[in-house]
Amino acid sequence: MSFVEYSDHIQDGDTAIIYLGHDSMMPVKVQHGAQTQTRYGAIRHSTDLIGKPYGSKVTCSKGGWVHVLHPTPELWTVTLPHRTQILYTTDIAMITMMLELRPGSIVCESGTGSGSLSHAILRTIAPTGHLHTVEFHQQRAEMAAQEFKEHRVDHLVTVRNQDVCKDGFGVVGVADAVFLDIPSPWEAVKHAKAAMKKQGGRVCSFSPCIEQVQRTCEALADQAFEEISTLEVLLRVHDVRTASLPLPDFGSDPTETSEKTAADSAPKQTNVTSQDHDAAPRDPGSHLGTSPSPPNPEPNGRNRENVSSRRF
Repeated sequence: MSFVEYSDHIQDGDTAIIYLGHDSMMPVKVQHGAQTQTRYGAIRHSTDLIGKPYGSKVTCSKGGWVHVLHPTPELWTVTLPHRTQILYTTDIAMITMMLELRPGSIVCESGTGSGSLSHAILRTIAPTGHLHTVEFHQQRAEMAAQEFKEHRVDHLVTVRNQDVCKDGFGVVGVADAVFLDIPSPWEAVKHAKAAMKKQGGRVCSFSPCIEQVQRTCEALADQAFEEISTLEVLLRVHDVRTASLPLPDFGSDPTETSEKTAADSAPKQTNVTSQDHDAAPRDPGSHLGTSPSPPNPEPNGRNRENVSSRRF
């Protein structure tokens, strides 16, 4: 197992990730005869882990089950033991992109801290790159070096325990990129410039306070760095789900109401045309001595009326 090379099966000495749920994971160092306790029961390394494929579903002693995952820098970030505040995936992704890291890059980092960013850098620059990381605190530097060895990436990284603001990175003219995550990064800008190659290269500084950013930008400008920019990276999580909502009653449509009122208030007109066959028609020929024809009675003895009307 290595954080930069994938293995199919779990081996003795590997660091595996026990996945209990999306928000519940834990790293485990696999060893013969060892056991790991979870809320679902015990996991026996010799029988439940060693020799099994990564991604296997393992049944614990209480009947519950977990998945065993291959370690990655992303999983290590959310499961590592915190020795300091760490960088998370959102910032790490921006940093590796802005530094233009790629396989074969030479990178200088300060400080190492809990190694969250260090693992992501190592995965990016492998197999031929190298990371020079500096940690001021001796115990943290020793623990970081031990973790790199256990994760089988120690051939890609050199850990130094020194003050980068006074002693620099321990290398000169070799770095393609430099990353600073220290309280006073402006004091290390001149050492970052010394560690970089004569042509090209990028520097990134991570600071929580705008006053730190201002002083660092001034120091970069004084050291003749160009294309200086400041970014703020925010992560917003959206919860997408289906929800049923009652339809509110907004009343009748005012347009339809006004149209109906106008139609009801319009004047009504009815035209009726009728003819009474009981009365003798005024025949122009009657003055000539002719008599009108009698009406044709209906079979039932009643006369038929034709009525036509139109409503406006």
